[in-house]
Amino acid sequence: MMRLRHRIEYVLLRAAIGLLNLFPDGLAEGTGAVLGRLGYWPLGIRRAQAEDNVRRAFPGRDEVWVQRVVRASYEHLGRELVVILRISRLTPETVRQRTEVVDFERHAARVRGRGGVVVAGHLGNWELGAAMAAARGIPMAAIAVRQKNPFFDRYIVATRRRLGVEIIYRSRAQRQALRALRQGRVVAFAADQNAGRSGLFVPFFGRLASTFRGAALMAVRTGAPLLLAVPLRQPDGTYRMTLEEIEADREGELEDVVYRITAAFTARLEAAIRSAPEQYLWQHRRWKTRPPEERRPDAG
Repeated sequence: MMRLRHRIEYVLLRAAIGLLNLFPDGLAEGTGAVLGRLGYWPLGIRRAQAEDNVRRAFPGRDEVWVQRVVRASYEHLGRELVVILRISRLTPETVRQRTEVVDFERHAARVRGRGGVVVAGHLGNWELGAAMAAARGIPMAAIAVRQKNPFFDRYIVATRRRLGVEIIYRSRAQRQALRALRQGRVVAFAADQNAGRSGLFVPFFGRLASTFRGAALMAVRTGAPLLLAVPLRQPDGTYRMTLEEIEADREGELEDVVYRITAAFTARLEAAIRSAPEQYLWQHRRWKTRPPEERRPDAG
């Protein structure tokens, strides 16, 4: 029964993608923005969570500003979901035409032939980020979670591979990511989701947030450069990605170095989000897991 359910879901998804592919870009993405707005109101899907997150992140802003940013983030999410669903129609050439990578050659020189680690947040269009680099000749591998629907999972893997991006499942990340780096690939991590009790607690918008340590650990163990990628959507519908090398002291105990690097790229991601808060995924429970000192009965 589960396999039948997965097949039905996959057929419906492919039908939706086929329908969207009949529309010109502006109409398809505009439809996505409308659907996203419906998610904000009247459906209110995770709206309270998103508004609470924005209030915590920007305590000096009034309620009108908070609601405006959250509503815009829903519209952005709906619009970018359509872009992602239609990604199968893209080629490396069309990706290059619609995107810009700032100062690409300088950053490419740092990783070409030796590999590198890239971190990104759920900001702008994070799915396009790896494809932007791959379309410009940088071999990419992205850490991803296996989808529960195996038909959908195979479709995603095949689509990304056609754009030059290999997929490494998180459950196998340590060994396969090391192999990819030795092959000269750049390994991309999404590094802004709640990592549970095993994560590192680093400051994020003035509050400690549990953060995955894998990207920093990989960079330290291999000596690879670590860069933050920020692929933001522009008003004309194109995308402009900036890359910033994260420089932190790599001398000392491993755990201390990993913490410094994780805190450094999280701080730079925060700065990028502040520049375009309406393009961030505020619906996620980023501060869900609290550090041990806050969980003690006597913590106040």
